[in-house]
Amino acid sequence: MAARRLSVAFALLCGLAVGGTASSAEDRAIVLASTTSTQESGLLDHLLPIFRDKTGIDVTVIARRADEVLDGARRGEVDVVLMHARPKEEKFVADGFAAKRFDVMYNDYVLIGPKSDPAGVKGKDIATALKAIEAKGAPFVTRGDRSGTHAAELALWIVAGIDIASTKGGWYREAKQGMASALDAARAANAYVLSDRGSWIAFSERGDLDIVVEGDKRLLNQYGVMLVNPAKFPNVKKELGQDFIDWLISPEGQAAIAGYKVDGQQLFFPNADKSGG
Repeated sequence: MAARRLSVAFALLCGLAVGGTASSAEDRAIVLASTTSTQESGLLDHLLPIFRDKTGIDVTVIARRADEVLDGARRGEVDVVLMHARPKEEKFVADGFAAKRFDVMYNDYVLIGPKSDPAGVKGKDIATALKAIEAKGAPFVTRGDRSGTHAAELALWIVAGIDIASTKGGWYREAKQGMASALDAARAANAYVLSDRGSWIAFSERGDLDIVVEGDKRLLNQYGVMLVNPAKFPNVKKELGQDFIDWLISPEGQAAIAGYKVDGQQLFFPNADKSGG
């Protein structure tokens, strides 16, 4: 079973269609596409065994940046999408690739930087902080990978009144990788970086880095879940995929999300019953 799930995941990543007749065991399995933060934070490793024990449904995870998650879903290669790029999620629904999007949970983004804070940005105003970083040319690491976090960062530069595409210089460095790699690059360069709080809490090799800006309402990081439209893709496992969504937004699933902690700190806050957080 494990080997079969790995082969299915490999085929999906290669953009291949997976055909053939599934066994009854394989019929009790779905493919979930999610962004890297849910995987790297350890949340899915916590949630999925609980879900499997309750329902007998196995979940194979493909964790990629936001655009790659949606690209695969638009090809019908996955059953369920869990991510944190709300404008893109809403467009996915509007384009008919899902019937509905459900709020699941939230955390927030935090601006990480050297404890010495060379740009003098420490506080609660993210726009002021980004203006100071740009004005001083302080080293800043961007995901640069079209992920949900990268999209959020670009939106925050706009909020700060900065056209980062035209003003960036050598101080603005692209990681082109996931959140853990971007944090590691910031640690090595003693640079600033925008991170979701969950990834920051789960990141152990912090070096001289610390949170320098948090608490700004513009740093809210909302997660949503969607069933890929089975009317477009008959191979989508509608009932099993909806079972997963229903569990995730149920009191039991929401309690499981709230119960996931690292070093005593809660990483994600359930809000399926409170639209927008």
